[in-house]
Amino acid sequence: MTEADLPDVLIIERSTFPIDAWSEGMLRGELADQPRTRHYIVAVSAGRIVGYAGLAAAGDQADVQTIAVSGAMQRAGIGSAMLTELLGEAARRGVTAVFLEVRADNPPAQAMYERFGFERIGLRRDYYDDGTDAIMMMRKLDGEIGNA
Repeated sequence: MTEADLPDVLIIERSTFPIDAWSEGMLRGELADQPRTRHYIVAVSAGRIVGYAGLAAAGDQADVQTIAVSGAMQRAGIGSAMLTELLGEAARRGVTAVFLEVRADNPPAQAMYERFGFERIGLRRDYYDDGTDAIMMMRKLDGEIGNA
């Protein structure tokens, strides 16, 4: 992902996360740390950005910062493809554990992460701006990144 992608990314961000969407400034800040501690990607279909995802990595740990797919393209395997890329990047950076938070009211995302071997490790109460809890998940990496 580059700054040139931000207009399209922000459309998806605001429609996917209407209550707690990241601002343009927040996304620019994330991109400013590429490639040192960040890895952001976009998914393109028919010449249009239809999804994006980001990873923060430091030392032997990483966090999935975000994954979003435009509404019309959801459930088409794009999120899984982007997660595979993020896990591959984590492995290339020598990461041994990847963490994330997922909304407690988003069973499809939780199911995708579980298919990829993420396990629930905790709960953050009232984590999101609307008071929704976040489920904390983790996956250990053993150098082998498999698809779900």
